[in-house]
Amino acid sequence: MQEEEQTGVQGLLVPEDVYLTAGVHIGTQQKSADMKPFIYKVRIDGLYVLDIKKTDTRIREAAKFLARFKPENILVVAARQYGQKPARLFAKNVGAKVLAGRFVPGTLTNPNLPEFMEPEVLLVTDPAADQQALREALNVGIPVVALCDANNETRDVDLVVPTNNKGRRALATVYWLLTREVLKARGTVKSDEEFTSTIDDYEASL
Repeated sequence: MQEEEQTGVQGLLVPEDVYLTAGVHIGTQQKSADMKPFIYKVRIDGLYVLDIKKTDTRIREAAKFLARFKPENILVVAARQYGQKPARLFAKNVGAKVLAGRFVPGTLTNPNLPEFMEPEVLLVTDPAADQQALREALNVGIPVVALCDANNETRDVDLVVPTNNKGRRALATVYWLLTREVLKARGTVKSDEEFTSTIDDYEASL
């Protein structure tokens, strides 16, 4: 596979065209003030384009941050349909817990619930779609890492990963990279080549 080759001059985690063909940089037609620093430009059709270099940097930072936690103390949440498969695979490969689909209110705050859990860090696929989980993380005082699109509010997010968080291929790419980088940060995987999953594996089916 070609994409295992050196990552060009920019030193990105993957060649730039892997990000671009996956649409990782394609934002929304609205932008929030919070996301201004991550926006590269606005297209003629009004879509905001995210800065791939910043996405790349933040994926590294998020992975290093997540790698500091015991795997079972990480909770990944994905309400959005296209986020569920990549979130599950990320969780499975790094040993995290995952809630894909509906988030039961009280999961993080109500010890009487059978679903109750006490993670030490939360990773959300979309702060808007996953706002219940976000709110509860805030309540119990645990840090939040979030995949944030151009229109997301980020005031309750501790570490923003700027990305298209609605596209199938974009979500697959970002979760795939996060998995690889967490495993590398932990030393479980020594090199990119040793990580044999592909972006295709992570992509939700239509």
